[in-house]
Formats: sequence, C-alpha cells, structure tokens
Amino acid sequence: METWNGRTAKFPPFMYTYFRSCINLAEKLPFPSLATMENKKKRKTNQPLHVHYLWRLLVVLVMVLVLMALAYNPPKPLQLHPSLISTQPHYHNFSSSSSKAPGPSINTKANITVEIQSGPYHNWKLFVADFQEMMSNFKIYIYPHVYNSNITMDPFAGIFVPHTNPLNPKLGNFLSEHMFKIALLHSSLITTTPQHAHFFFLPFSINNLRNDPRVRSEASIAEFVAQYTGSISKEFAFWNASGGADHFYVYCHSVGREAASGNAELHNNAVQVTCSSSYFQKFYVSHKDVALPQVWPRSDRVPLNPPHARHRLVYFAGRIQNSRVRQELIALWGNDTSMDIFPKSPFPYEEGFKRSKYCLHVRGYEVNTARVSDAIQYGCIPVILSNYYDLPFGDVLDWSKFSVVINHGEIAFLKEKLLSISRKMYLSMYHNLYQVRRHFVWHKTPRGYDTFHMTAYQLWQRRNIHRLSY
Repeated sequence: METWNGRTAKFPPFMYTYFRSCINLAEKLPFPSLATMENKKKRKTNQPLHVHYLWRLLVVLVMVLVLMALAYNPPKPLQLHPSLISTQPHYHNFSSSSSKAPGPSINTKANITVEIQSGPYHNWKLFVADFQEMMSNFKIYIYPHVYNSNITMDPFAGIFVPHTNPLNPKLGNFLSEHMFKIALLHSSLITTTPQHAHFFFLPFSINNLRNDPRVRSEASIAEFVAQYTGSISKEFAFWNASGGADHFYVYCHSVGREAASGNAELHNNAVQVTCSSSYFQKFYVSHKDVALPQVWPRSDRVPLNPPHARHRLVYFAGRIQNSRVRQELIALWGNDTSMDIFPKSPFPYEEGFKRSKYCLHVRGYEVNTARVSDAIQYGCIPVILSNYYDLPFGDVLDWSKFSVVINHGEIAFLKEKLLSISRKMYLSMYHNLYQVRRHFVWHKTPRGYDTFHMTAYQLWQRRNIHRLSY
C-alpha cells in the first residue's frame, strides 16, 4: 500500500513486478560506460559524471507515474450489451412427471439483475442423481426375527414383527417407528443375501418393548437390547465384521435414547434412526445417526388453504407442564389478539393449522413433536422453537426456505420477527412448503420421495463402512 498527497493506492502484485522490471530495463539501456567515454576522450565538457545519467532517471520516473495513475484510476470492467445477457437459465426438474414443481421466479430489472429462487433444496440435481443411484444399488438385510410371529417358538416374537395396524390413532407419536419397518419389508431395497447388503436392520421395536409388562422400564429395555445384540454377534458373522458400524435400529419413543447404553459397540458404532434427534442428547451423534420425522397417522393428504384465507398470525396448542419454554410462551403471548396460543385449543386442532400463517413447534420433554410434520401437511409455515434440534433431511432440504427457526432466548421477539417477514418472502416459503409435503408422508409400499425413501437416503450416505470379510 502506497500513500501520496493524502490518497491511498493498493498496488496488486503484478505492478510491483512490472516496476522492478522497468528498473532492470533502464539499467540495461545501451548508455556508454564511463570507462569507454574516458578511454575514447569523448567528453567535451567538465560536467559532473551523474549528469550523463539524468535522462535515465527521467525514464524511470515516467514509468512510476504511469503505474501510479493506473493504481488510482483502474480501468472499468467490460460492460456487455444487454442483448448478450441471457435471463433464462436452465433448471433441473426435481419433481416427478406427474407432479412438477413450479419453476423459480425471475425478476429482470433495467440493469439486468436476475434474482433466482432455488426452491427448498440445497441442490436438486445432485440429490436426484444420487437418489436414483440409491434406488438402483442400495440393499438392506433384515435379521430373520422380523419374520417369526410364532410366540410359541419365541415368546418375544411380538417385539420384532411389524405392527398389524400402524394407522391406529393410539400409536400417535410412534407411527414413524412402525411404518419404517413395514415400508422396508415392502420396498425394493431389501435383500435376503447378506453379502450384498450395505446395512443390516435390527428389527426390535422400542415402542413394543415399552408396552410389554415383562420389560417396560428403561433399564430393562437397555438390558434386552444388549442381550439381543450379543446373540446377533454370536449367531451371525455380520456384526463382528464391522463392529456393528453397518447396523441400525429405529425408534420414536423417548426411552429409546437409553436403549444402546448396555452395549458399547451398539452405542458407539451402530446408527440410530430416531425422532429424538437432539445435538444435546448424549447418545446422539449427528454425523453418525439419522433424524427421523415424527408423523401422526393420517390417511389422506388434506387440501391446503391458500395464503389469503389464513387470517391468523400464529397458532400453538400443547401441554405446558413439562416444558419451561412453553410456559414462557404462554405467559408472554397467550393474550395477544393476533395469535392463537393455548395450553389446550378451544377449537379443533386441525383448524388452527388451516387458518394460520405460522404454526409453532415448541419443544416439550424432547426436541421433537409431530407439530412440524402437521404444519407442513396443513400448509402452515413451521416456526421452530427447539434448540439443538437436528432437523430431518437437513442435508437435502434447506429449512430456511420454508420454516423459521427461533432461539429459546428470543421468544420475546417472536411477533416482531414474524411481522418483519415480507409478503413476498412468505409466499415463497408457502410455495416451498407445498413442495416438501411429499417428504413427510408414509406409505405401506413406499413410493417416490416419501418419508421412507428420504430416510433410506440418509443411510445411503453413510454406506461404505470398512469391514472384514464374512
């Protein structure tokens, strides 16, 4: 950096190199040496010797002035004529042919500024290509206990077999645990040849263990899981080949977080696919484990209310006894006339989602609740008040494009933050929310980009575990 007459110039490295070259060049100019001039007696005056080099110095000074002029007044960048600039970029179509997602909007101004909304995905093209490779190659082996429903041969057979009525409303928060197993058994990803498998599924159900009076407690569940894992390692060679690193289990019940505590390899190596995906939970490791969306039983997808029909700003209803955050929320905003925030909703639960712009997901005993998926299904922008929540499919979905995440400490600014969202931004989030609905739906026979395949994709990304030969 050089300073001259109060102005500062930043010379790029090439200028210093050029300046040095100019000096070297000046030094090499074909001036007669002093020895030559003295030997040939060509000097006609008695001038000092340095006068003969005066014009050499002037050349160098001229070069320096040119460089300084360039530094203070750099040339303007090349301006292309507007007719040469294309405002119609190519977009990859993530959707299936039967349900195309609307293309990004383009606003062209006088200065040819193009604003492109990329939708709710980090990178559509890369995801679709990798997803298709998964559908062609990914294989999962299920241990045979899942097929044995004979309680005479195995008194604990009911712990492993799929649920006969997964849409029973009494299952509530545990639907995802049961539906994953059912969908896997009906999917093209299953293999009966373990040598072809990328992953091995441990089919025990934490929800069934919790409801079994012979087990029930957290300590008993951890002991049962540890014994089952030990028997697997003795009966089959697959566990020992990787130390359990290519094995996984699925649960949505909160007691499942302690299930692996009785077996060090299960805890440290195996992948847990869980609804209780909290960074703050000691048994959850975000780069190893997988966040599973918590979805309530719903038979059909409901039609969405359009934005203009949503005249309420916020909706939330839920018990506050086990959550300090919910208690603070009710105390601050329970009486606000623009918000519907209740410990118990005075009108049908679904109605609150249908008529509101934003629906709160506020952590209770765990970071997760079904309110996120409920909000998505009803077209209500989720507002997530749940610190440390590892959101499902976060490496595929850009949650900032269709939800609002607020820290617990910012509850007092809830209304201010939501009102600061422009109408244009809200409509963009609503549009993106519509696109992601398909990812939060279970099917007994999985199809498309539904919850099962999106969860399987998370496992697919964790494949290629180093293991010994069988």
